[in-house]
Amino acid sequence: MESRAILRHTRVSPRKARLIVDEVRGKPVSDALTMLKLMQNKRSGIVAKVINSAVANALQSGMVDVDNLFVKSIQIDGGVTLKRFMPRAQGRATRILKRTSHISVVLDEL
Repeated sequence: MESRAILRHTRVSPRKARLIVDEVRGKPVSDALTMLKLMQNKRSGIVAKVINSAVANALQSGMVDVDNLFVKSIQIDGGVTLKRFMPRAQGRATRILKRTSHISVVLDEL
């Protein structure tokens, strides 16, 4: 039985988050969480929280063995980009893009 969790508008660049997500796709949940814990960066902590949320959703639905869950699909989509400006030399300004992303996790049983 599938369970899913979605985190929207998180302040993580989608390009950087995809590097983390590619490592845990298709792995059992326990292995995925261990890998994310050992990576020790902001993005891995956020992805781990979303996976834990999907596990909690699976437990809430009942009739699921947590030890048999694996990451069926995990996807990072681009969200809204916040546009900011920074003053530069000679009265100019440059645009700073603060990217956000949507993280979707689907877990399934073996």
